Amino acid sequence: MNEFRIPLGEWAESVVDFITDVFSGFFAVLRAIFAALYDAVDLVLASPPFWAVIIVAVALAFFVRGWKFALGSAVGFLLIVGVDQWENAMDTLALVLVASAIAIAISVPVGILAARSDTASKIIKPILDFMQTMPAFVYLIPALILFRVGVVPGIVATIIFAMAPGVRLTELGIRGVDKEVVEAGQAFGASPGRILRQIQLPLAMPSISAGINQVIMLSLSMVVIAGLVGAGGLGAQVVASLGRVDVGLGFEAGLAVVILAIFLDRLTASFGTRRARRPSRTERAADAASPAASSAPLPPAPGSSARTATTSADATPAPTPASR
Repeated sequence: MNEFRIPLGEWAESVVDFITDVFSGFFAVLRAIFAALYDAVDLVLASPPFWAVIIVAVALAFFVRGWKFALGSAVGFLLIVGVDQWENAMDTLALVLVASAIAIAISVPVGILAARSDTASKIIKPILDFMQTMPAFVYLIPALILFRVGVVPGIVATIIFAMAPGVRLTELGIRGVDKEVVEAGQAFGASPGRILRQIQLPLAMPSISAGINQVIMLSLSMVVIAGLVGAGGLGAQVVASLGRVDVGLGFEAGLAVVILAIFLDRLTASFGTRRARRPSRTERAADAASPAASSAPLPPAPGSSARTATTSADATPAPTPASR
């Protein structure tokens, strides 16, 4: 019994070797595209002075959540500057933004497909289960073979690991739309594409936004694993602190990751929730005057006052003689 063994590992290795030999040109182009995207985003984040990036981030935080979130963001980013992890934090943020954008661009259409087709949903769900339960380190092995050492294998492993919740929550949100609303759109002759754009997607947006939030959070959780394959940033600092048993460096890099995670989580969660708009002074005055206006009698139409008076006079019953 001990001699019997299913050679799954050899089969997987053969598949990877076949893909590497046949599609090497395709993966070289893909590696160049991912590297160019990362370099462009990193250039935008790392080239300006830190105070300019902090001002933009604080202004965005104030716009979406108010002054408390803006103040907390400013304190957190200044703390990253204070521990000399700003450049590493911007490298990590560039990796997270690129990986999250690609994962969202793939997961949302796949989720829409799963929501509109039961057959596609039955096929996609086992694949998502495999992607979520497989250890993330396993993704790095073929990624290193196909894309070589650097930031690109970290981006690819992050995309695979973080894509599943975007697909699941997009499907859940669209399937959760009230069927009566969809049937009403069909009754008015709307096409399936228009129903999707104007009915299902807007009503499913809270669930889709939650999926986007989870994609970004899972992408940020992969920075340390990406640092193992030469991705740089805060993940590389954590790996270096682990190799040197440097508690201080590990704490500073880990704290910078936490600050980025809190900022991105609160920011993306704010876009998913609709803030109640306070009515203006004019609207409040109109609302206050509306009961009085509704209770007041409507003015008679021009030329109808005489007829109204005559009709009311004719309709008035004659007085009866008083009884003695």
